[in-house]
Amino acid sequence: MNKTCEICSKEARYKCPTCMIFYCSVPCCKIHRQNKCDVLQRDEEEEMANLIVKRRKIETMTESTVPEDKLKLLNSNEEVNNLLTNSHLRNLLVAIDKSDNAEEVMQKAMQEPIFVEFADACLKVVEDKTEVEENS
Repeated sequence: MNKTCEICSKEARYKCPTCMIFYCSVPCCKIHRQNKCDVLQRDEEEEMANLIVKRRKIETMTESTVPEDKLKLLNSNEEVNNLLTNSHLRNLLVAIDKSDNAEEVMQKAMQEPIFVEFADACLKVVEDKTEVEENS
């Protein structure tokens, strides 16, 4: 997620605790403070947070993105839950999640039979039956 400094438009690392704008450095913070930042009203803050979440979802949507309602089906799938009792599989998933290069780590994980079995089980749950039949 790229955050942009509201003062100089560089990459921002910090957020003003008062008004929640992003800034990149002490000099930009000082400029911002000189302009007397205002506290966002609670409703405005929540509305802004909702817009940010919505924007992130849109930005990360691709043609292969699985809809949220189908992802929720994974939670109640017995096969998926049984596979998740395997500590080696859980460790692989954690490694992928924490990795800076998840694609590379996932390629290595695809060499593990338990990971392939898990991926197949997940795909069975989230893919439309019509899509599966068309691809067969």
